[in-house]
Amino acid sequence: MFRRLHKSENTVSVSIDGKPVSVPVGLSVAAAVLMEGPEPYRKTAVKETARAPYCMMGICFDCLIEIDGEPNQQGCMITVSDGMDIRRGLGKRRIGD
Repeated sequence: MFRRLHKSENTVSVSIDGKPVSVPVGLSVAAAVLMEGPEPYRKTAVKETARAPYCMMGICFDCLIEIDGEPNQQGCMITVSDGMDIRRGLGKRRIGD
């Protein structure tokens, strides 16, 4: 879906849904997740509709994602940092989660 236009020598290591990934320094969380594959970025909580970042500038809130255990973070507004744990929101949650 997305590909890098320029190869970056400076990278950080993050975890996306438990998978270690090396991403360029300065990349937003939303862009890093989109680069990792065709899986939905997130799913809505009620109907589990697939969603993806739309505006990439903090207006639409379609980029909400869990970062370091904090849910509903705007992934397009947060820059990746080394050791960051990123998890997609994949629909309905069970009670106690």
